[in-house]
Amino acid sequence: MGGFFGAISKNDCVTDVFFGTDYHSHLGTRRGGMTAYSESKGFQRALHSIENSPFRTKFEKDMDSMEGKLCIGCISDSDPQPILVRSKLGVYAISAIGIINNANELSDELLKSGNANFETMSSGKINTSSLVGALIAQKSDFTEGIKYAQEKIEGTLSLLILTENSIIAARDKAGRLPIVIGCNENGYCASLESFAFQKLGYKTYKELKPGEIVELTADTCRVLAEGNGKLKICTFLWTYYGYPNAVYEGVTVETMRARNGQIMAEHDIKNGTLPDVDYVCGVPDSGVPHAIGYANRSGIPYARPFIKYTPTWPRSFMPQSQKMRNHVAKMKLIPVHELIEGKKLLFVDDSIVRGTQMRETVEFLYENGAKEVHMRSACPPIMFGCKYLNFSRSNSEMELIARQIIFELEGEEGVKHLEEYCDSQTERGRKMRDEICKRLKLTSLEYQSLPGTIEAVGKPECELCTYCWNGKE
Repeated sequence: MGGFFGAISKNDCVTDVFFGTDYHSHLGTRRGGMTAYSESKGFQRALHSIENSPFRTKFEKDMDSMEGKLCIGCISDSDPQPILVRSKLGVYAISAIGIINNANELSDELLKSGNANFETMSSGKINTSSLVGALIAQKSDFTEGIKYAQEKIEGTLSLLILTENSIIAARDKAGRLPIVIGCNENGYCASLESFAFQKLGYKTYKELKPGEIVELTADTCRVLAEGNGKLKICTFLWTYYGYPNAVYEGVTVETMRARNGQIMAEHDIKNGTLPDVDYVCGVPDSGVPHAIGYANRSGIPYARPFIKYTPTWPRSFMPQSQKMRNHVAKMKLIPVHELIEGKKLLFVDDSIVRGTQMRETVEFLYENGAKEVHMRSACPPIMFGCKYLNFSRSNSEMELIARQIIFELEGEEGVKHLEEYCDSQTERGRKMRDEICKRLKLTSLEYQSLPGTIEAVGKPECELCTYCWNGKE
């Protein structure tokens, strides 16, 4: 996915952006970048790979040379950003977050019209921000250009633009990603994660509406385009991607996850499926608060039978090779033998996507003496690859374990019955769960329901994007 942070101040704000961007490191794993502007040095930019070293380490030296009262930073899962653009709108830096599914079509259209050329990466792919900049340049000002770009793309586009005088922040038209504006006595900032600016002395000024565009100066936050109010924020932000103390649309991630676990436990109690286990455990890190909620409601003690060793190992999905990702994930697991050997354990994980890492985790537990391993997924079965935020690296929906099992059970016909497969009370639902249990060597398996997920968030279903679970736009 990715995240960004920008600030404009009466004083130098490069340090704020350095720390604010670093606080988005949980959202992206491949590239980091910062661009600042000062009258004496003009635009200054630094870009680094962060696949094997964190953002903070890579950019500490750049802090000594960069200066400016305007600065933006980005963590990206894909393209190097921010990029510098020179167009009829002037020179500016731009950082885009989201996904553009029709990038090739848009670039071909612009090239044929002779209205653009693009910055390309070593892979030959066009840089997303470069494409967005070319789309913006088709109009006479930034506001109309951003609206045009957001209408043309298929996917999601939120962005920050840094000019010589201001920062422009634009939330995607469906509000699938948040943008929060903070302020202090010296200026304003824009951030995907609200907590990122709280430690820097900013207070929340406003959360942008879907499609809203604002221009920030040190003295003002001026609305350039009113939001359309048609919210479809990504529900998976609460379930997995968001940092525990992040707040989206007034709902804190940590409290949603604990509430989600409580609802799962209530479901098991009501349906007589609460297993007789010694401990409830969370798959670290994002599964932990879901598990705590489950443990509190069920009355079963919470424990940590294994710990992730994180001081030196990178995050498990950082390496591009699936084989290496699995190896890193396995190397990070350090057992607490006293809490595993001879014990019956119930684990709660944030989600089950491919099932590869979960299978290895379960094997690890059995290798260390576990008697039973039960699993609860904190979200419904994932049936569709995300086409809005690209949170999963799946190239095909057949990489999703739920879809694999359904296809094996009844081929293409199974696609007509996905709703039944999601429901554990149906014959199809039970068959899918039984087969996944066998494949992952689990004693029992259950998923949170979609109504349960929505209840845990506490927002109307019409305001939540649930595409990855039910395929609904």
